[in-house]
Amino acid sequence: MKKTLLYILLFFSSFVYSQVRFEGVITDSMGNTIMGANVIAIEKESQILDGFGISNDTGFYRISLKKNKDYQIKISFIGFQQIELDLNISEDFEKNFILEQQAEALDEVEIVYEMPVTIKGDTIVYNADSFNTGSEKKLGDVLKNMPGIEVTDEGTIEVEGKEITKITVEGKDFFDGDSKLATQNLPANAVNKVEVLRNFTEVSQLRNVTNNEDNIAINISLKTGKDKFWFGEIVGAKGNEDTYLAAPKIFYYAKDLSM
Repeated sequence: MKKTLLYILLFFSSFVYSQVRFEGVITDSMGNTIMGANVIAIEKESQILDGFGISNDTGFYRISLKKNKDYQIKISFIGFQQIELDLNISEDFEKNFILEQQAEALDEVEIVYEMPVTIKGDTIVYNADSFNTGSEKKLGDVLKNMPGIEVTDEGTIEVEGKEITKITVEGKDFFDGDSKLATQNLPANAVNKVEVLRNFTEVSQLRNVTNNEDNIAINISLKTGKDKFWFGEIVGAKGNEDTYLAAPKIFYYAKDLSM
């Protein structure tokens, strides 16, 4: 768990020139550190999520921000009141936060809040809608928005600098595990969650027993109503003497069938 959180802290911050560190410790009102709290930085002018971090087992968080940019900062954790503040910094800045527990209100409408990122053992789960801007067309566009995940020009997927060994949809083999086919064809509006599976092995009984840290897989969880659908595209080109060439890439997904 500690190692996974360390990777998240490192890769959820993009360290480039002209950026500054925003860091601190998150605790509850009793002084207990909170592990797994989300820290989000939204650039106010563009409304783009520009920084993201998760507090580790000591409550520590760190994200990188652009100098002299106006940000809206949101700190959240399930069961606690969300903190929001405006921020514009020109140098490294340290700030600690105290989260207050949500008061129980029986007569109020229940509000369900989904964390942008959650950690379950060796699995990191991204909520796609928390990172989407609305311009995404394919899975590759969705993944590019997620800190720690990179999609190469060839369509391969890398997590923590390592190429993934497999991609599945709803836990099933799809696209024959070909990440390029998946990133370039699966529609963005079908993606609900992206699960990064560290220490991945094909044999479920061996998980958490064998050490496969270099084996990283991704599972795509689909949105409600996307249990059966066609997707893809047909690419056409005109040749000499009014000849045409069409190269269809059409897929069909169903829980019990894919083609």
